[in-house]
Amino acid sequence: MIRLILILIFLLFFAIYSIVALPIVYIVNKINDKTGQKHSQRVTRHAFKIILFLAGTKIDIKGLENIPKDRSVLFISNHRSDFDVVIIYALLPVLTGFVSKIEVKKVPILRRWMQFNKCVFLDRKNPREGLKAILAAVENVNNGTSMYIAPEGTRNHEKEMLPFKPGSLKIAEKSGCPIIPIALTNTDAIFENQKPRVKKARVQITFGKPIEVGSLDAEGKKTLLEDTQNTVKKMLEDNLKS
Repeated sequence: MIRLILILIFLLFFAIYSIVALPIVYIVNKINDKTGQKHSQRVTRHAFKIILFLAGTKIDIKGLENIPKDRSVLFISNHRSDFDVVIIYALLPVLTGFVSKIEVKKVPILRRWMQFNKCVFLDRKNPREGLKAILAAVENVNNGTSMYIAPEGTRNHEKEMLPFKPGSLKIAEKSGCPIIPIALTNTDAIFENQKPRVKKARVQITFGKPIEVGSLDAEGKKTLLEDTQNTVKKMLEDNLKS
């Protein structure tokens, strides 16, 4: 329980820090949107690195060089833990927002940091609002911000991935940006496997090579969802072998 208590104490201090920092980021964001976003993501990344340190998480990283530095992409991954976003966001070297469920928008301080990071909130129960969120994500990509989404739609602790939800790759299809597949292994060993304890764990994260959506023919576009899931599945199998 000590690790969980340390993380909760840090989050309390971060909330107090945010009361001062968020108005500053808001002002900077009004002056220069991109500068405000860079500052916000820098703060978020450092906070997540501290959380991972307090959790005792060790990360084996592969394929970081596959992330383009000169264009926006759509990151997709399997989803096993609440720590997935923490791990991914702590490592990404490019400006990135992520697609989150609408319920997270109810958390005041978290909501503001996410908005400054160009995250979008997806309401799956409301198709019209869901489309607005996807279009906002496409606009982010077109303006230089990569996006991240977990196409399974929920955390999954089974051996096999859940089917990727139809429409989860629309951001790439509509913008033409590449997809970077991500495979996360053992992230649920940090917290979910022994709630409410946070346990020291070693996890693996692999960034795959870009899937060039804009270069796909009609048949490739038709099978994109299945092909992308199979790519992540193969990467997960390789993680287990290493």
